[in-house]
Amino acid sequence: MKQKRSQWASNLGFILAAAGSAVGLGNIWKFPGKVGANGGGAFILIYIIIVAVIGFPVMLAELAIGRGTQKNMVGAFRTLDKRWTFAGKIGIVTLFVIMSYYCVVGGWVLKYILVYITGAHFGGGTTQYQDYFVNFISDWAEPLAWDLLFLILCIYIVIKGVSQGIERVSKALMPCLFLLLIGIAIRSATLPGAKEGLKFMFTIEPADFNRDTFVAALGQAFFSLSVGMGILITYGSYVPRTENLVKSSAWICILDTLVAFLAAFAIIPAVFVTLGQEGLGMGGGFAFMVLPRVFASLPGGVVFGAVFFILLFFAALTSAISILESCVAYLEEEFGLHRFKAAVGLGAGMSILSAGYSLSQDPGRKINLPWFHFSSGIQMLPMNSVMEKFTDDLMIPLGALVFCIFTGWIWGSKNAAAEIEAGMETRFTLKSVWTFVIRFLAPGAIGVILYFTLWKGQGLS
Repeated sequence: MKQKRSQWASNLGFILAAAGSAVGLGNIWKFPGKVGANGGGAFILIYIIIVAVIGFPVMLAELAIGRGTQKNMVGAFRTLDKRWTFAGKIGIVTLFVIMSYYCVVGGWVLKYILVYITGAHFGGGTTQYQDYFVNFISDWAEPLAWDLLFLILCIYIVIKGVSQGIERVSKALMPCLFLLLIGIAIRSATLPGAKEGLKFMFTIEPADFNRDTFVAALGQAFFSLSVGMGILITYGSYVPRTENLVKSSAWICILDTLVAFLAAFAIIPAVFVTLGQEGLGMGGGFAFMVLPRVFASLPGGVVFGAVFFILLFFAALTSAISILESCVAYLEEEFGLHRFKAAVGLGAGMSILSAGYSLSQDPGRKINLPWFHFSSGIQMLPMNSVMEKFTDDLMIPLGALVFCIFTGWIWGSKNAAAEIEAGMETRFTLKSVWTFVIRFLAPGAIGVILYFTLWKGQGLS
């Protein structure tokens, strides 16, 4: 007898889980950094428009593919057109690599939670926060231990299943994430001198409506919403046909964007108070070297920092389990592996790649372990930059482009729209607009991303 396929226990659970997938580390520190680097209010306005006009339709397309086939991302494309099975495999490769370095950063976050709840002792000196972080990631053992702990936690949740594991965790963590983020945003926005940061966020200068701002907002919107990776195909496959995909997609976009804005409220005013606009930055260095300096200068900074890294952990965990689940579903359904074996096997492979990423944080590192007996050590390759560029600048935009072409031209926008209408009480009134976006506007926008990241070398990550 064929085993009944997993489904979300409730539509709220699905929305929170999908929103948790979209709400990741990039929302918490990358979005505020992009706002700071691209003119503040102009970037925010362009970002909102792109999410509504392009991000939402692409998300809807991925969910329709998943629910229409009730398959993992590879099985979904094979069911609709065997020639396009490669599209799902692009997503699997992308997610495997992303998970491998996501666990490393998730481990860093766990380490910093411990640092703050034990008193936030970073040492002394003008560069104490930078020195602490650099010394931590330069150690070969401790970062790997935290990385493994984060990965094991993800594996445990995924093994528990869709409704009993992922949905339960998402229902618990997402409300907590919002509450913590709202609290820290209120505290930041009410600091003496915070009005300069708030003014920057809401000031729109005509000169900031330029190519660089548009490209940055376009790239951030695609990456933030988790489109182009196939996660939403897998999550969509667990959705009953009675659910309204349009409303669900809208809520996911709203929640994801709300988290990004709250993160900007939480970070930008606080940074302006202590360091000014030049203190805004992007990437892991910003979260782990700049923000601790900001927290230390604020009243109650230890609590401020602890809350921030806890919510950062929630964001990382909900995203990571969605990545792992998509890969597990592929092995479970395509090769008949038990969920436990699939999750553990993938975890083993990811841990090896994670180790390479972690060790390559210091390109000049030389490891001399007692059991190797190499006096000259082992020179590590710069895997950290290679892996991030591979996924962020190539595979995610490429995956989104393939998904749009497939939905609009191969499966057909009429078939996709019929699947979208299946759970609606009324007709899909935006069908013609959605079709235009999927067939023409979204592929064109993704082409812009690929052009500037690959041909012009202007990375978006």
